[in-house]
Amino acid sequence: MILVSSLRSKIVEWSPAIATILLVLVIWEVLVNALDIQRWLLPAPTVIASEIVDSLDSLVRHTGITLFETVLGFGISVICAVLLATAIVWSRTVERSTYPLIIASQTIPIITLAPLLIIWVGTDIRSKVIIIVLFTFFPIVISLVQGLRSVEQDMVDLFRTLGASPIQIFNKLMIPSALPSFFSGLKVAAVFSVIGAVIGEWFGSSAGLGWLMKIAGGQLQTAKVFAAIFVLSIMAMLLFALVVAVEKWSLRKYPPTAERFTHLGES
Repeated sequence: MILVSSLRSKIVEWSPAIATILLVLVIWEVLVNALDIQRWLLPAPTVIASEIVDSLDSLVRHTGITLFETVLGFGISVICAVLLATAIVWSRTVERSTYPLIIASQTIPIITLAPLLIIWVGTDIRSKVIIIVLFTFFPIVISLVQGLRSVEQDMVDLFRTLGASPIQIFNKLMIPSALPSFFSGLKVAAVFSVIGAVIGEWFGSSAGLGWLMKIAGGQLQTAKVFAAIFVLSIMAMLLFALVVAVEKWSLRKYPPTAERFTHLGES
């Protein structure tokens, strides 16, 4: 009963988004049929849905490959970002030697590095993982560093007065304070990880949803391209939802003060 009530409340909460999506799909379907647009140019939503059903086995196989690349790259990115952000906060030398390089690296369009990575490491999963890490590393590092430094100096002085060691201050004060910022970076990175996987598959792969889109687009199978885009969107949303779920679980002991003032126009 509680589960049904919770599900019902979630549906009501997201009803505006659901209604908007349905409205867009209806308008799309009507316009495509009314204007007699060719399927190879812009297929109707019903045609895309039919393509998803017809190509389900292929979509599932390629989705598994892309999902594995995404999760692996995202996980490696999180580990590396946490280690580097911690080192930056602990050591001014590390900050001065790495922080400018991290920022400067973002001035280079990552998509331009994909062909070079294919040449350097080949077309196997390593090139995709590296591209995913390049896409997701920056927002995690920046958000975590800012979060760790958001602690008020008065609180740090209070902990020192109570005899806390630097490690205790870091574990008991700085990490809890940094969690909201950290998860904000993770949410952005979760979506970027899917983009990185697709770009990696575009430039050098023989499987995956990015490769499937590339092949289908070259053959003017537009409905299949849209089907792959739909699956990629679901994948990104699920990864985002997973990060949100972990965030809520991690911050369950803290009052949701930020959510109370998110929408000033609502009572």
